[in-house]
Amino acid sequence: MKTRHIESVIAPGTPHFVGDGFRVHNFIPGALTMQRMSPFIMMDYNSRFVFPPSQIPKGVGVHPHRGFETVTIAYKGKVAHGDSSGNKGVIGEGDVQWMTAASGILHKEYHEEEFSKTGGEFQMVQLWVNLPAKDKMSKPKYQEIVKDRIGKYILPADAGNIEVISGDYQGIKGAASTFTPVHLYNARLNKGAKASFSFPASYNTALLVVEGSIRVNGETDVTTDHLALLANDGEDFSIEASENAVVLVMSGEPIQEPIATYGPFVMNTKAEIVQAVEDFNMGKFGYLED
Repeated sequence: MKTRHIESVIAPGTPHFVGDGFRVHNFIPGALTMQRMSPFIMMDYNSRFVFPPSQIPKGVGVHPHRGFETVTIAYKGKVAHGDSSGNKGVIGEGDVQWMTAASGILHKEYHEEEFSKTGGEFQMVQLWVNLPAKDKMSKPKYQEIVKDRIGKYILPADAGNIEVISGDYQGIKGAASTFTPVHLYNARLNKGAKASFSFPASYNTALLVVEGSIRVNGETDVTTDHLALLANDGEDFSIEASENAVVLVMSGEPIQEPIATYGPFVMNTKAEIVQAVEDFNMGKFGYLED
């Protein structure tokens, strides 16, 4: 197998707020285009940030989605959420929320009430994963993936573990079901630990260093809050923890279809976007109280 090399290391951009509860660095479609990282079409990273106590939970009020999936990965803090299909709950540290908006859904997400009152460290990733045209108008669904359900591959000599959110790693299958091949792992590595990965060369692949620092292929250092984009020039690569590290590993088969976007709608044509706006305005995404 051929080694996959680092194409670029991207520093976190100036953060901005989504609503008043998410202070994020935008990697996709900021530094990287939707096409370059397909099927990952958005990536907001709330790097570690301390929110002060608040009696009124901060967050994002009711908003629509159509044509893709949202994946929220919680590292620090807690988020309460609800949608117009009747799903609601709390995403705690180590949990993942995988929501398939597909034909259309209303959604809201706020700091969980008790977390809001006490304040504290908050750190999360939200990804938008595109859907192929044939699945964009499928029925919305929801996958609540609590940390205890996430399979782990234990590295030798107590060097750490690989949490498999979706896809598979060394025979451990992810808890999430996906429409196209999507591999999402949290590599939790102790200092000096090394882990190897292999994906088809055509899969778009990146590493987000959530905590600590790593060396990729024994040659490129990537530090906290930086994103390493891997080239599509091989299959295999390795990471070694220069200090205790948490790394989000993401790799997926690109969806080779046109992308048309307007805010929270991601379709294939402008006509479909117009239809999405019309359907939303007519109340076809259901009802959700703010």
